[in-house]
Parts: sequence; C-alpha cells; structure tokens
Amino acid sequence: MTELALARTAMISDRRLRLQGVLAFFIIYIVWGSTFLAIRYAVETIPPFLTAATRHLIAGSILLAWAWWKGERPSAQAWRAGLVLGFLFFLIGHGTLHWAEQRVPSGVAALVITSEPIFVALMLPLFRLGRRPGTTTYLGLAAGAASVIVLFGPEVTSGGGVAAGLLAVVLGAISWSAGIVLSRKLQSRKNGETDTSTMNAALPLLCGAVMLLAGAFVRGEHREFHLSAVSPESFAGLLYLVFFGSLMAFTAYSWLLKHYPPTLVATHTYVNPIVAVLLGWMFAGERITFSIIVSTALAMAAIALVNRGER
Repeated sequence: MTELALARTAMISDRRLRLQGVLAFFIIYIVWGSTFLAIRYAVETIPPFLTAATRHLIAGSILLAWAWWKGERPSAQAWRAGLVLGFLFFLIGHGTLHWAEQRVPSGVAALVITSEPIFVALMLPLFRLGRRPGTTTYLGLAAGAASVIVLFGPEVTSGGGVAAGLLAVVLGAISWSAGIVLSRKLQSRKNGETDTSTMNAALPLLCGAVMLLAGAFVRGEHREFHLSAVSPESFAGLLYLVFFGSLMAFTAYSWLLKHYPPTLVATHTYVNPIVAVLLGWMFAGERITFSIIVSTALAMAAIALVNRGER
C-alpha cells in the first residue's frame, strides 16, 4: 500500500472516529437527560419498583448474554460486587428515584441527582481513595448544597408529597454515590486474561433487579399491578428506559471512556438536568419556576467547581 493510500485510510478512520464520538456524546447528553421524563411516564400506571425491576432485568439479561458470548465468566468477587452495587445503585438509588417521580417533577429530580459528584468528592477521602477536598472543591460542595436547598422552597414543593419525594431522591443520590466509590474496590477489570467489563455491568443490574422485585412484593405492588391498566405512554416509557436509557447509553458511555478523557465524558452532568427540565416543560407541562432556574445555575457552578478542584 502506498503512502498516499495509507494517509487516506488514516483520514477515513479518523473521520469515522470523530463521527462516532459526536454520536456517542449526543446519546449520553440527550438520552440520559430524557430518562427522567421516561420514568415519569412509566410509573404513571406501572408501580415504581416493578418499573425499575423490569427495566434492569431485561437490560441485565441482554448484557449477561453478550458478556457470555464474548467469553466473560463471573467470578465469586464479581458476584459479591454485583450484590453490593445492585443494592446501592438500583434498589436504593433507582428504587427511590422511580418512587419519587410519582410526586416530583422529572426536571426537579434531575437537578437533585446532580449532587452525586459532590457526595462522591466527600466520600472518596473517607474510603482512602482520594485526597481531602481543597478550597475550590468545598466551594463547589457549598454551591451544590445550595442548589438542592433551593428546591425545598415552597415554590417547588407546593404539590402534595413533593418534599418527601425530594428527600427520597437525595437518599438515592447518596446511595448511588457510595456505589460509585465502592465500585473501585469491589470490581476488578480483569479475571485472568479475560476482560470482564461487560460482566461487571450485567451482574449489578441483575442483582438489583431481583432485589427490586423483592421490594415490589413487600410493598404489595404485585396486587396493585394490572396489565390491562398499563397505558401506552407507560409502556413506551418502559421500553425507552430498557433499550435507550440502559443499553444504548451504557454502550456509548463505555466507548467514550476508552477514547476520550474522563473529564470530557463527565460533561454530561452539565447537560442532563437542562435536558430533563426542558423536556418536562415541553411534554409534561412541568413548570419552570424561578427556584428551578436558580437551582440549575447553582448546580452547574457546583459541578464545574468540583471538577476543577478534583483535577
């Protein structure tokens, strides 16, 4: 092959990589931001724990089949990690979010979730996985706390049960943050010579789904659920969460982490709440109040300060 042909091949490969990057960023920006609205529609006629359990059971089963086909096999350590992370990520993290979105507007829930990087920054030193936060990080933590406090004002919590729903979302954000921190200790990237990255994602999904099913049974959701009562909007929301919110976004996120710096990939935390607020306003009639605008600005400032401080 001539040098000209090699240069042309490299140019085509670079262009393809760039296009793939644009598509992957679009997916984690828009799709992850839109999942909050999809959850709202899904839990309208499907009980919240059953919604989350079904979503993760289907997505986890597909990922497990994919991992098995690639030659990945679960180790005892992977199962232990799956149980712990399934509890933190999905039973508590997503269970509370799905329950809360019966009461809390989807955009407001997304704004509360932006506090996760703040909780992670606080937890890392506790588990001896990072240095103590500096001044810039503490400023970001203060801005993040203020962004959540603003949402507890009467302008946002005037609806029935909204304050309780917000507290549930905060609890879920803390649990998810703990899972992020502990995953560094619990999960291994290699099992002998076999890459286990897909298996590491599948097992927490499946373990969490089983726990959510148990939680749904304890809460009596199996008595409340009637297939004939499921609306087309709820069914579409559930399908969207399975195939777009879990499978597509997960694949895009994993690909980006291999090809782009983590700090650049993490910029989705700036965009997701804005997408959620706008979609909730456009399609679900959710109000954009002055408190929500202030909270959005504070949340964006908090993420920027925390990211800068941690770098």
